[in-house]
Amino acid sequence: MPMIEIRWHGRGGQGGVTSAELLAKAAFIDGYKGVQAFPYFGAERRGAPVKAFTRISDEPINVRSQIYTPDIVAILDPGIVDLIDPSEGLKENGIIIINTPKAPTDFDYGSARVFTYDGTGIALKYNLLVAGLPVVNTTMLGAFAKATGLVKLETVQMVIKERWSGKVGERNAEGAKEAYETCTDK
Repeated sequence: MPMIEIRWHGRGGQGGVTSAELLAKAAFIDGYKGVQAFPYFGAERRGAPVKAFTRISDEPINVRSQIYTPDIVAILDPGIVDLIDPSEGLKENGIIIINTPKAPTDFDYGSARVFTYDGTGIALKYNLLVAGLPVVNTTMLGAFAKATGLVKLETVQMVIKERWSGKVGERNAEGAKEAYETCTDK
């Protein structure tokens, strides 16, 4: 398998950097030999746009740069699509996953396959809140597993429960499962 590059877009406090890290861990557990996860910060404050990156490969990864031509783009905040073009640099027939209650047919990004799911609604349902705001990173991991097939849902749930113990981990794992089950494309 060639190296798969993922670009994450969200806002500070939504868990985008954590998503990138947990995906790398899940991919490693699922047998990939090369994984990387790293953030890119601008103005570091809650609510400010944030980017993070993940690379997954069957071979060790030697490149250490930002990702400019991703295979997959994950959008944690639906408002981001009004600020940036999620398909910028996206490889032909790439995948865009958007946390939104809108249908995939509401978006047109050329040859990209667009997947949507209501991560915010799921986060509210399972009380996945920090400072009263919904945190959608674990729901995005479930949607990512469904949209790409690169990692198993069970592995995603396992790394979530390792990161957060007890009821918090259980609620996040259930949110990831619901996102997996409800994530759809065109």
